[in-house]
Amino acid sequence: MVAHIECIRYSFAMPLVRIASICRWETRVMIQKKLSASRRNCYIAATMTALVALATSAHAASGTVAHKKKSGVHHKSSLAQSPVAATAPARAAGPVAAQAATAAAPGSAAPMIEGIMVSGRHSSRGAHTVLSSSAFDKAVPGTSVLKILQQIPGVAFVSDDPQGLDTGGMQIFMHGFSQNQLGFTLDGIPLGEPVYRNYNGLNTVEAISSENVDHMNVTQGAGDLSMPSTNSLGGGLEIYSSNPKDKLGGLVSQTFGSNATYHTFVRIDSGKLTPSGTKFFVSYMRNDTDKWKGYGDQFMQQVNAKLVQPIGNSSSISVFYDYSDLSQYNYQDISLNFLNTLGQRVDNYYPNYKAAYLAAQGIFTHGENLTNDPLDVSFYSAVTQTVDQLGAINAKFQLTDNLHWDSVVYGHGEKAATLFTTPYLSSPNGAPLSDIIKRPTIQRFGFTSALTYEIAKNTIHSGIWFENNKYVSNMYAYQDPLLSCNCTPDPMRNQSNPFEEPWGQTYNTDTFQFFLEDTWRPIHNLTLHAGFKSLLSTTHVSATANDPSYTGTDQIAGGVGLTSAAAFLPHISADYVFLHNHEVYFDIANNMRAYPQSGFHLAASPFAVSQAAFDASAPHLHPETDWAYNIGYRYTSPHVIGSINLYHADFANRLQGIYSGSLVDPQLTVLNVGSVTMNGLDADLTIIPVKNLRIFNSVSFNKGTYQSNLTTDGVTYDLKGKKVIDYPSFMYKSSVDYTFRKLDAHFDVMYMGRRPFSYTNDVYVPGYWLASVGANYNFGKVGFAQNLTLSFNVTNLFNQVYVSEMGGEAGNAFQGDYESLLMGAPRQYFGTLKAAF
Repeated sequence: MVAHIECIRYSFAMPLVRIASICRWETRVMIQKKLSASRRNCYIAATMTALVALATSAHAASGTVAHKKKSGVHHKSSLAQSPVAATAPARAAGPVAAQAATAAAPGSAAPMIEGIMVSGRHSSRGAHTVLSSSAFDKAVPGTSVLKILQQIPGVAFVSDDPQGLDTGGMQIFMHGFSQNQLGFTLDGIPLGEPVYRNYNGLNTVEAISSENVDHMNVTQGAGDLSMPSTNSLGGGLEIYSSNPKDKLGGLVSQTFGSNATYHTFVRIDSGKLTPSGTKFFVSYMRNDTDKWKGYGDQFMQQVNAKLVQPIGNSSSISVFYDYSDLSQYNYQDISLNFLNTLGQRVDNYYPNYKAAYLAAQGIFTHGENLTNDPLDVSFYSAVTQTVDQLGAINAKFQLTDNLHWDSVVYGHGEKAATLFTTPYLSSPNGAPLSDIIKRPTIQRFGFTSALTYEIAKNTIHSGIWFENNKYVSNMYAYQDPLLSCNCTPDPMRNQSNPFEEPWGQTYNTDTFQFFLEDTWRPIHNLTLHAGFKSLLSTTHVSATANDPSYTGTDQIAGGVGLTSAAAFLPHISADYVFLHNHEVYFDIANNMRAYPQSGFHLAASPFAVSQAAFDASAPHLHPETDWAYNIGYRYTSPHVIGSINLYHADFANRLQGIYSGSLVDPQLTVLNVGSVTMNGLDADLTIIPVKNLRIFNSVSFNKGTYQSNLTTDGVTYDLKGKKVIDYPSFMYKSSVDYTFRKLDAHFDVMYMGRRPFSYTNDVYVPGYWLASVGANYNFGKVGFAQNLTLSFNVTNLFNQVYVSEMGGEAGNAFQGDYESLLMGAPRQYFGTLKAAF
């Protein structure tokens, strides 16, 4: 262990395999090997030694330890670990209840409410919620897994579409931590940050169809020590895909809805094909809907496949594959001034090319001149196109009665194009518009490997994670036609021969993580946990293009690198169940987020700036870190379930991007805003007065404040004591669920308090109420169809006008208003017919 602590200070370059980005169905694999220096080998050798020592001691002790049994196509795009022991009942009614700690009394059933439950096992993760697949039953089919999380107290999810599928228009917070400060995995595969233009993974929407989700583990606050993530400051989400069925069959679901929504899902399960239990499933999902304002549609299609090969009674190898093709017309970012002057339905000009052309010349036809920034009210168009392929092999081996080995090897490729038609850069032919297209690609490969050893009253868990990620972020400018063409340029057309490459950057990142933890149960109802992780992430960036007339600098950051390193990030927790119905817990952890990456001036990355700015800031940069504390209580009985969770977090070196200028030509300043303190409380209560009726209520309070003022360009901004942007101080959630024979019905309501929009808190976005209602009826077996179900949903029942995403791609201003808001969808209707066979 001493060798490990010493060696973590050194950077390393391990042998690597890169799985190239895959365009459409073609796959190219490039294998590149690099020799590592002896100093670098020291780091890896030390951690591997710890794992080998653990395995050796396990084999030596296995003969004396008591045996413990374990239960256990259509293309629109133009772009060329262990599951939860308790399972959900087939039909559960009622809203959320499981905010509190994880352990149910040994031998008792885990409480279950509408697919959301507390795990039936002790955990080292403090506030831990488990959502089964039935949590999707009352949502509109195809709803993203992130939107499902909005049922949980302390979680704030917003999106500009009713299903939460617009990757450029969604935002999630947990206990004040934003989505780029949370960890995400799928079957143990790290998904990186689910932000627009993800640089180290892919959005959960693109990783798996929601119909294929078996369950999800949500950890708030300290998070999961073993999660392979470079950014889990405040918890995370572990998604687990469902396994193929044992019997031949399938599922067909068809949804129709407002704005010409069509959602189709088809899945076929092979059943057991061999005596050893070989089985697989293949599914196809297609979601197509028109925008609820403006013109254009948001289309996505996805293929998932999974093969499972059991080995003996307790081991298995599985292969998972995901293909995702997404093409979306984006909504226009607006400001409060635009909203109050022109209303919520202001959007891009497309397909009215003439109006966009004239606006670029200062001739406004839609009242843009009434606002404080007429040129930025609307652009001709904005689109997002991404193609992802993700593959992984997951091996689970029961080596002895007490020793289990889990390993995942994965590869991921992405090719994307995001377009804005800008009035700020003219085309060479004289047109006052041009198309700015960012073409990021991701190529990453990695593996995780962990051993779990049970001895006496202890469970020892240790493992490693390595990943190499190549992220390319280039931007190109393409010519738009003259107005005399009398045409409507298609934003999704194939474009080649750019007349300019404003900038380009290529990143290469190696990440290595080691963790070791022990869970001790001195008595049957007490769980104590202690452990630590070590994280080392090194990024090098090169500048491949720069046009000073566009970037405003002679040189953008390139030929430089940064290393995020922490040898000892501790995590301790305890969980105690008493008097059968009562439970208390606490959780404390120290976490670090590696330096984020981004194209020039696109996000709060220390690399997304000029070379001069990087050179000036690099000596003073430090990775974001925090200490997160949770303490909670839970009560469970047949008719009442309640919990209260208090949390506190101390941030250090919080990086923020401060924006000015236009959306398509933002002026970004990346600053260390110093320390941030967060305090909060979640409380929920579920009452079950009669059979099949559940009434749920929860409240969440949060106060996150900056702890120092900020000085930049000679101006000091009064930030000390100001609230953290974009997250509400108060949220209220309530649900009523009722089941009568084969009919399920639910009513849900949420209040989102007002949210600070600027860093100085001189501008707030108003709070709002949001309600939804739905019902489904199961007809049972009809002909060859099994469980034929008809469902109906209404979202935004009272047609509330409200701001959904804030900041988003364009960020937030120091003070005042800014064009970085997205509106939420108005009332929407959906009907679904689903059947198994």
